[in-house]
Amino acid sequence: MGETIAQKIIRAHRICGELAPGKEVALKIDQTLTQDATGTMAYLEFETMGIPRVKTERSVAYVDHNTLQSGFENADDHRYLQSVAAKHGVYFSRPGNGICHQVHLERFGIPGKTLIGSDSHTPTGGGMGMLAFGAGGLDVAVAMGGGAYYITYPKLYKVHVTGKLRPFVTAKDVSLELLRILSVKGGVGAIIEWGGPGIAGLSVPERATITNMGTELGATTSIFPSDEVTRAFLKAQGREADYLPLQSDPDAEYDRVIEIDLSALRPMIACPHSPDQVVSVDSLAGTRVDQVCIGSCTNSSLQDLLKVAAILKDKTVAPGVSLSISPGSKQVLTMLSDCGALSALLASGARLLECACGPCIGMGFSPNSGGVSLRTFNRNFLGRSGTRDAQVYLVSPETAAASAVAGCITDPTTLPPIAPVSLPERFRVDDSAILPPAPAELAAQVQVLRGPNIKEFPKSKPFADTLQAQLVLKVGDNITTDHIMPAGAKILPYRSNIPYLSRFCFEVCDPTFPERALAAGDGIVVGGDNYGQGSSREHAALVPMYLGIRCVIAKSFARIHVANLINAGILPLTFQDPADYDALEQGSRLRLEGIRAGMAQGRVTLVDESSGKAICLECSLTQRQQAILLAGGLLNYTKEGGQ
Repeated sequence: MGETIAQKIIRAHRICGELAPGKEVALKIDQTLTQDATGTMAYLEFETMGIPRVKTERSVAYVDHNTLQSGFENADDHRYLQSVAAKHGVYFSRPGNGICHQVHLERFGIPGKTLIGSDSHTPTGGGMGMLAFGAGGLDVAVAMGGGAYYITYPKLYKVHVTGKLRPFVTAKDVSLELLRILSVKGGVGAIIEWGGPGIAGLSVPERATITNMGTELGATTSIFPSDEVTRAFLKAQGREADYLPLQSDPDAEYDRVIEIDLSALRPMIACPHSPDQVVSVDSLAGTRVDQVCIGSCTNSSLQDLLKVAAILKDKTVAPGVSLSISPGSKQVLTMLSDCGALSALLASGARLLECACGPCIGMGFSPNSGGVSLRTFNRNFLGRSGTRDAQVYLVSPETAAASAVAGCITDPTTLPPIAPVSLPERFRVDDSAILPPAPAELAAQVQVLRGPNIKEFPKSKPFADTLQAQLVLKVGDNITTDHIMPAGAKILPYRSNIPYLSRFCFEVCDPTFPERALAAGDGIVVGGDNYGQGSSREHAALVPMYLGIRCVIAKSFARIHVANLINAGILPLTFQDPADYDALEQGSRLRLEGIRAGMAQGRVTLVDESSGKAICLECSLTQRQQAILLAGGLLNYTKEGGQ
């Protein structure tokens, strides 16, 4: 039997583990990336390990999230990141150079390589044939130190693509269509491979949009073949030597095959407050729009913004609309300027923002109260924009531009034709904002600069055999990491200060949670299906751990978050009978018995001391994960010599 693309890369990078569904596999990691909202903690963790230099082929630290310097905190973190990167062998992408995923695609991505990043949208690299995973910062730190990255061997899904996109129908619409089909949890436990004759018409930036959005499916990652389209992109970046052809075998088998005819698609839109609430744009045509945001790691490429410029040329944004544009990289911005497209954007009344994530993570440009905001981003979770009662929709750049001019949601296929936009034969390459690390022989001379906002990594504690704790919080389905640990300009600057950050934990669900959790001593959180979906931010595990949460019980977990819980020393358990979720009430005293034996046997008994009811919980942990929890978290386990 032949192999899929993912199977080939996994086999080539396997350190240990069985290549069978549901089994844990350890992978050698070639590249890592971090961004500043998660990177400071990742490098603090790396320093704690005492390893002098990174052992990967390439590690890059990006500054793209916390670029709003309204106080000293972000600027101090940037200084820390630059100095710690120089000392330990990491390349540093300076603020303003661009969004990590866009820049990594342009300058560092290599087909057939493995990549993990402390950002959930790291699978963007799959657009050029990388096996790229989002991960918690501690997993990234371990990989930088030469350690393995562990995944559960996934199911393999294939999306077989035929046809060709019609004018004004885009890769974003392809992504939204798959979200409509599968939902935000339909990809859990699977790698999604894209193939078929239709992919030949998709550029690398378009493919990257699709693999980026695959994160919203809950997928382990997404990947495209590396073909002549990939070669042309790398050649245009001056990196043709990095090209490696990579295809699935003709007789490769998949657990599921999904058919998408590109020629049958139409513009799509995701409604508040989830990326899978997808309908056609024309079904909402005429809905008033207050704000439009174009950019993010999903849709900020040169190709995207050239199309936006063509739609906006000689037009003016509607009087009631505020339009922002965030180019994905300095390369994109410079080339927009060189060809005159930037002038068309500015003449329309658009506000040009920094080459950074910006509004996507609530870092400025929040909507007006109750406002309708159309965004070319990947997430529209409640409150993520920075405005709690905003109605945020996800759309393509073409739909966004058309709606900004009209002042209401507009199907772009109703517009007059525009000239086709193609990628240049040569991109303008300027890596002056990417600083190489100090040579190894000079590393000892580099001083790591720490600001007063950078606090120590919080300490977790090993598990005893019995845990008595209060059910501090009970929440429903699809709780995101934004619910647990919000983003935004007011909170993100404190990502390296866990004690201060803890004040905002679960603020979206229950502002009293931090105080109640601390008062409880040991605490338990209960959740529904797909608990922890969304961002890879390990703070959504580290902060509850700091507040005394020892265990989270849910109907099911999102992949990255359950790994982060284990890394933080928090025990994740699932209901054997989902109906038992209804039997537990917030505030109850609970007791977990026989934890050590239960970990090994796969089942733990929970006793509700308020009612006396005993509930059987599943404990699906590998031997390595059991050892991590018994050590009190991955950092303790690694320092004790665990592999």
